[in-house]
Amino acid sequence: MEWIDLRSDTVTKPSKAMLDVMLTAPVGDDVFGEDPSVNALEAHAAKLFSKEAALFCPSGTMTNQIAIKVHTQPGDELLCDVNSHIYNYEGGGISFNSGVQARLLHGNEGKLSPELIENNINGTYDWLTKTSLVSLENTVNRAGGSFYTLAQTQAIQKLCREKHLALHLDGARIFNALAETGESTFEIGKSFDSISICLSKGLGAPVGSLLLGDKEFIRKARRVRKVFGGGMRQAGVLAAAGLYALNNNVSRLKEDHQKAKLISEELKLVSFVEQVLPVYTNIIIFHLKKERVSGDVFEFKLKEKGIRVSAFGKDTIRMVTHLDFTDTMLNKTLEVLRGLDK
Repeated sequence: MEWIDLRSDTVTKPSKAMLDVMLTAPVGDDVFGEDPSVNALEAHAAKLFSKEAALFCPSGTMTNQIAIKVHTQPGDELLCDVNSHIYNYEGGGISFNSGVQARLLHGNEGKLSPELIENNINGTYDWLTKTSLVSLENTVNRAGGSFYTLAQTQAIQKLCREKHLALHLDGARIFNALAETGESTFEIGKSFDSISICLSKGLGAPVGSLLLGDKEFIRKARRVRKVFGGGMRQAGVLAAAGLYALNNNVSRLKEDHQKAKLISEELKLVSFVEQVLPVYTNIIIFHLKKERVSGDVFEFKLKEKGIRVSAFGKDTIRMVTHLDFTDTMLNKTLEVLRGLDK
């Protein structure tokens, strides 16, 4: 059976063209800084976002956790939305890796405002934690792929500079956001002290994320990567896939968004769905009617039909479209959803 896998956009497989560049990639020892493919990827990504340097890492969790470690000191506090990936899905790394606590803010669809941030910055009293970092997520996974505009991030950056706070972007799906806003990577890069971008979600690379910042930040980050066990050797075979993804798979992201919207429109018509959250990019989150079907049962019913989704809570389901989700798969998914309503 060929599965229709909508659990995440991390389930994509490398295309033949991507595999070809991986097989022929020049490699070296990246711990010594000698892998030409890694160096090329880092230089390309840094230039793309108007940053001085970049660091290739195995995962977005690692790039986010490295950024937190470099920006803070033990006992500090960071500000993030209650839905943030860094808080919910990184294994407690904020406290475990950095000795930092998170103050969880209730933003609008996972997005923070300057006013909300300013109201939660601690004063300089001995008995209060030092607020040192603000972390934004773009797009917001748990809020259905909602996204910030450049104007919104610039307003937050202005406040952070006035208050001497570092500003980090968990940009795992930043290219999905930019596909909708039409804004440039170059301008987005200027809005943040550090940026994490993922290559293995909508861009289709098998492994890897990049951390971007100025040279001194990346120098410190490189050491933390080693401490975290993320130093890689002949990583060029993976870096080549990431470079291919950046050069070839960004412009098509809107196709994923269009398919997600079509699924959401179908879900609004079926009787077993209570609510569909607004679909902004490639993430669909919807709530089931409790009296009709639970999340686990719904997930099992779809699996019987060859479709995999994620139960995102007791009565909540998430679907994520991606480059391996074809038009044929879309049509079958819509057909199955209609069939479940009979």
